[in-house]
Amino acid sequence: MPHKEKDEQFMRAALAEAEKALEKQEVPVGAVVVWKDTIIARAHNLTETLTDPTAHAEMQAITAAASYLGGKYLTGCSIYITVEPCPMCASALGWSQVSAVIFGCPDEKKGYSLIPSKLLHPKTVVRDGVLDEECRLLIVNFFKLKRNRKQKNITN
Repeated sequence: MPHKEKDEQFMRAALAEAEKALEKQEVPVGAVVVWKDTIIARAHNLTETLTDPTAHAEMQAITAAASYLGGKYLTGCSIYITVEPCPMCASALGWSQVSAVIFGCPDEKKGYSLIPSKLLHPKTVVRDGVLDEECRLLIVNFFKLKRNRKQKNITN
């Protein structure tokens, strides 16, 4: 299967995780970790559910994948994330030595690429823009709905 098709297949799995987050009123970000063309970890944001600001999809996925592999390094693994990782998650991905980070849309407010540093491992390959529009619409619509609900509560 060509590279682009694989990326889209695995990003669709990450989008399915983001939908699970949305159902829980979480910021809809999803992630999957792939090793040898097999998904070994699936995760979505759980910051509200766990009342834990570090419970991002990437952090949950790193923990699950490391547990699956029986070690702390994710060398040979790729992580697919619907939104660009924040600096905290990028650092964790760097420490895990994940081989590739593939994300859908950029996070123009809190993405790791906004800060001039080398948070990811030097050998990590980064690809972005995979299913960008679907990933972007999910997150934009979530915050639009949240703002509308907030305004409705203020005017009532």
